[in-house]
Amino acid sequence: MDTDLEKLFTRAAAEGARHRATVADRPVHPYADPVALAQAFGPPLQAGPTEPAQVVDELVAAATPGLVGTVGPRYFGFVIGGSSPAATAADLLATGWDQCAYNEALSPAAGAAERAAGSWVRQLLGLPATASVGFVTGAQAANTVGLAVGRQGVLADVYWDVARDGLFGAPRVAIVAGAERHATIDRAARLLGFGTASVVPVECGTQGAIDVGELARTLEAVAGRPVVVCLQAGNVNTGACDDLRSAIPIAREHGAFVHVDGAFGLWAAASPRTAHLVDGLDLADSWGVDAHKWLNVPYDCGLAICADAALHASTMSYAAAYLTGSGAATDFVLGDLTPESSRRARGFAVWAALRELGSDGVADLVDRSCALAQRMAGRLRAGGATIHNDVVLNQVLVSIGDPADTDAVIERVQRDGTCWVGGTTWRGLRLIRVSVSNATTTEADIDASADAILASASQG
Repeated sequence: MDTDLEKLFTRAAAEGARHRATVADRPVHPYADPVALAQAFGPPLQAGPTEPAQVVDELVAAATPGLVGTVGPRYFGFVIGGSSPAATAADLLATGWDQCAYNEALSPAAGAAERAAGSWVRQLLGLPATASVGFVTGAQAANTVGLAVGRQGVLADVYWDVARDGLFGAPRVAIVAGAERHATIDRAARLLGFGTASVVPVECGTQGAIDVGELARTLEAVAGRPVVVCLQAGNVNTGACDDLRSAIPIAREHGAFVHVDGAFGLWAAASPRTAHLVDGLDLADSWGVDAHKWLNVPYDCGLAICADAALHASTMSYAAAYLTGSGAATDFVLGDLTPESSRRARGFAVWAALRELGSDGVADLVDRSCALAQRMAGRLRAGGATIHNDVVLNQVLVSIGDPADTDAVIERVQRDGTCWVGGTTWRGLRLIRVSVSNATTTEADIDASADAILASASQG
């Protein structure tokens, strides 16, 4: 089958650009008929080939009715960023180039891009220049890597080689984490063989940040056990950040390995206006952060960062040198820092996003998102809503009237199509959660969305 690749790729790119150019003018959620979608994608598989151009046309026709405007300026659900122009274009190139980013032998360009982008990320976040950066799928993988590195480190401290001997018979590790930790921490505990019973929760303050006094008391209670402490930069509901400057030295006194889950909140370090919220970040042992949230890089892309690069590599790499590298602790390839060997070249998009924005641009993106979240809170409060959190970053928790009606209000907002917000349960209350993470969101988008939320609430 003779295919005009340039024409085919141009057609696909043009369709992606059309979606991006018109996403703000369409309902944020299409609420397509699931039966019709299934039928569009699910005809019997034919025996013979289909022309690639026809396949692309069929895909566009089938998918368009079910595409959600997550890349648009009024999508405030979950914590989803948009996708900057340069990062999107770089991701298109990454797909066209089809590089496997396990090591420089497979792709010198992919390796160089990851090393450069990782260096820029360390610089932006004020992390140690010698820290290792692994490009993973997202916060779940990043937190799992961080806990795996911590597991290896704290067990080595008590002379147990978990890589060789596993966990059977090993000293039991305590994972000390805030009561309002993200669910990825518990899943990582299950995946790594700790079990959720190993998670020792610490009470949190009124905004969901860990209570440092309770942390000290909890660590005293597990004294004598190997300990991994999980702290948080950006509570998924409130945006609150743990007091890292106070908490990490306490953890150090108990010989703990400290991991910081900063899926979106870690980017607060990139702005002088919000960096105080994560003061002490550099004192930790490992960090997890998403690029596809606040940095506005296409899905999927997260970063697993570790202060001890050798420990990171020895935890995640093959037991013996594979394809390249000597196997020495200081001689590792980028694929030694991640769970996967067959992985796409995510570094191109991160490099492009940072090159497009620069350090001032990243700071401005963080600042504008926070200011827009404050504007949303102010508009909703003026309209009679109750704001349940201190809006310190980009998260807003809202109730309007009877909390029992919250889900009905959310459904009406989503059906209206002006914006998309989700629901959450926090401190026993069912609330509307607004997350502002998209670089294209404007004050006009916030105002229109606030009006739509208030109008939907008034219909109850």
